[in-house]
Amino acid sequence: MKALVFAAGRGERMRPLTDTLPKPLLKVGAHRLIEWHLHKLAALGVTDVVVNLAWLADRFPELLGDGSRYGLHLHYSREGDVALETGGGMLHALPLLGDAPFIVVNGDVWTDYDLARLPSEPRGLAHLVMVDPAAHVPAGDFRLADDGRLHERDAPPAQSWPALTYSGIGVYRPALLDGWRGVIGHAPGARDEPPRFPLAPLLRAAMRDGRVTGEHHHGAWTDVGTPGRLAALDRQLRDR
Repeated sequence: MKALVFAAGRGERMRPLTDTLPKPLLKVGAHRLIEWHLHKLAALGVTDVVVNLAWLADRFPELLGDGSRYGLHLHYSREGDVALETGGGMLHALPLLGDAPFIVVNGDVWTDYDLARLPSEPRGLAHLVMVDPAAHVPAGDFRLADDGRLHERDAPPAQSWPALTYSGIGVYRPALLDGWRGVIGHAPGARDEPPRFPLAPLLRAAMRDGRVTGEHHHGAWTDVGTPGRLAALDRQLRDR
């Protein structure tokens, strides 16, 4: 099984730290953010990891190399000066990922979630790990039904199920991107080459067809989006 780590973002809220170093390469505890994921993926038996790059792209191969120190083969999907967003980034990386389901991890989150719990074959087009909404994003993203399917937050009868936040971890089938233009339409960036578009509209469309499942992780999870949250997580990990 292969994996995709999203690492192309600019990290505006993390400035000035990200003026010289991409956010996934910042250190928390003993490792860089992305290294926590690489160690977990290697322990799971993943051998090939694709990392999408845009901002300060050359820093990744400079600091991570070819992945051999982690027991992995790292493949870099370079997107140019401007990141292609999550949907465009995944589409651009597909030639490196192949036709089988693959793991996706956001490079700027930290969690104690056990990747071994992920299904190798999702029931539908995607399986997402959900967490309790964070204080800075209290509304949540999607709702998790009793049968394990995910629904749009405001779609009836979804209001009767808990609204949870997408953790940035999941398993995806490449087929989720089939017909993406029909879903994205004429959104800005969709006509660019390579195209730039978000993944969320494709997930919501698949949810309406009942083709996205999820699970609720009750353990530790941090969206490392600000210097304050980075410092707090660093203290927490060093105190362990």
